[in-house]
Amino acid sequence: MNNQTLSLYRIFYTVAESGNISRAARELYISQPAISKAIGKLEEELDTTLFLRNSRGVSMTPEGQLLYNHVRLAFRELQQGEAQLQKIRKLGIGQIRIGVSTTLCKFILIPYLKDFIATHPHISITIENQASAQTLEMLNRGTIDLGVIAKPDAPKGIHFKPVIDIQDTFVASPQYMKHLYDREGTTAAWFSTGTIMMLDKKNMTRNYLDQYLAENHIVLERVIELSTMDLLIEFAKIGVGIGACIRECVAQELERGELMEISLDVPIQKRTLGFATSASAAPTNAIQEFFRFVENHGPFAQLSS
Repeated sequence: MNNQTLSLYRIFYTVAESGNISRAARELYISQPAISKAIGKLEEELDTTLFLRNSRGVSMTPEGQLLYNHVRLAFRELQQGEAQLQKIRKLGIGQIRIGVSTTLCKFILIPYLKDFIATHPHISITIENQASAQTLEMLNRGTIDLGVIAKPDAPKGIHFKPVIDIQDTFVASPQYMKHLYDREGTTAAWFSTGTIMMLDKKNMTRNYLDQYLAENHIVLERVIELSTMDLLIEFAKIGVGIGACIRECVAQELERGELMEISLDVPIQKRTLGFATSASAAPTNAIQEFFRFVENHGPFAQLSS
């Protein structure tokens, strides 16, 4: 169906609804002769008489009524679609599918989402909670719109929007370190004498720290693997061992003295966290609105509340 035929159906629909050519002409802002010509053209194309003229206006033939039943449904669907679009524009309706690890969701994403959802209540948020490697895969497949990740070394196929630099570190409770030094001596290497708690190998933070350890020829003798940084921090607080975590995630515990940071001979280089989108997909209105919100609110002032 070309645009001209669609226009003919619009005229047919309007005449059928009004039952009067002059009334349809006023509604469509075209002349009565143009209306009659359009109806005649449509009847010619369909080889069917659609209307019978009478003193009161026009009435549909059985064939015209049959066509009208289908055209009415089609135009009502179009009207509903237009109404939905207007509602979307007016209310800011949309959807954002986000992939994020448990750690970054709690300490990075939630502080933003709290205010974003309050100001954009009609944008639906769905969360895929998973390791960052899976988030990158889902971005490439197009099954999520946004990923919260640390900047990859080679970010192929994605656009990365940096938000904040983070510092990986090792922390422990003061009591744990006291007991460790009492038992092993203050000159003993805590990497080899202490119990080191790390995230599991599916986590990009663990991969980053493993690389640091390998580059500095550090061998860990006793390692406990945990699935979330929340657990790691809680275990460190009760003295289970030394936890490898993100400093910004334990800022309050360090300030309160519940945990202490352990100095390193070779500092761990900072990483950049941010938002990733697929380079092959045009950003939706909801994603654009989210990024405008991020820019207006700046970097994370606090990573936990």
